[in-house]
Amino acid sequence: MRRLSCGIVGLPNVGKSTLFNALTANAAPASNYPFCTIDPNIGIVEVIDGRLLELSKISGSKRIIYAPMEFVDIAGLVAGASQGEGLGNKFLANIREVDAIIHVVRCFDSSDIIHVSGSVDPIRDIEIINTELILSDLQMTENVLDRLQKQLKSKKELQETVDCLTKVLNHLNQNKLVRTLPLTHEEMELLKPYPFLTNKKVLYVTNVSEQDLPEMENEYVSKVREYAHAEGNEVLPICAKLEEEISQLPPEERGPFLETLGLNESGLQRLIRRSFQILGLITYLTTGEQETRAWTIKKGTKASDAAREIHNDIADGFIRAEVVSYDDMTKYGGRVEAREHGKARAEGKEYIVQDGDVILFFHN
Repeated sequence: MRRLSCGIVGLPNVGKSTLFNALTANAAPASNYPFCTIDPNIGIVEVIDGRLLELSKISGSKRIIYAPMEFVDIAGLVAGASQGEGLGNKFLANIREVDAIIHVVRCFDSSDIIHVSGSVDPIRDIEIINTELILSDLQMTENVLDRLQKQLKSKKELQETVDCLTKVLNHLNQNKLVRTLPLTHEEMELLKPYPFLTNKKVLYVTNVSEQDLPEMENEYVSKVREYAHAEGNEVLPICAKLEEEISQLPPEERGPFLETLGLNESGLQRLIRRSFQILGLITYLTTGEQETRAWTIKKGTKASDAAREIHNDIADGFIRAEVVSYDDMTKYGGRVEAREHGKARAEGKEYIVQDGDVILFFHN
């Protein structure tokens, strides 16, 4: 499975790059992840999961490998981006390539940091970007429809796709996002080949000031919550400036520093975990003397496909999967003991893997 990615978007001066820099300050070097070209604006970060540490103690593992998440820093969009303002077309193309959007919104007042629009208004900021995404989707839909309608004479089977795209076009023309258009399962399937910007999952990150700690709530955040709720999306408040400060501390000092602020974990860990969730991802675990590792799969993945994440040969020669839940692994102190207590299950190819399953694959 290719690594899924979240694109970080926002207007200039909202704290987007501060957040990205904090995220990637301690990112694993690209050389740890072969077979991928890493551009300067892509950061691969680890999804820190305490379960791996516990399993590694049981197995005496030499190393721990966390699940990776990819974040793409997409330069600040401006009004007119869909017409090429700023470097609009390039940035819109970058958004098209990511799987979900982290939309950073400024929710703090400051005389030191000038807002691109002259005042702080998070809903206006969200709508500036949404309008550019809608305009870009409109242009794509019109181009695709134009092409398909020419092919209709000889390919009558395209009629359903044309009807569906016409429905999308009418929705976009009302300045509405594709993700707010009610679609049947069949229509969703027809639209899969078309990467609509406004159909991507969005997490609104409300960037607050240090004065808003530890609750990270204010009137701006409340407005964004209301807006996000109406379109079925989530809000995650973060103080990007604080996250940047934390990222520069030695790892052993971060926990105590957070505690002095009344926080039990960093905003970045909350962001990484929430991004994982909105992409519909889970992890299953493997553990042994050599390593304890988290493997990333989509929710609903069958055991045979999960095995392919490790190696094609394991999937092709799949015999069975021995599954122990994480809770049982830690309760009984290992796979052998869990097996003795009847907590190890033999599962076949069709088994749907659950988050936290500790799996041993048997294969030819």
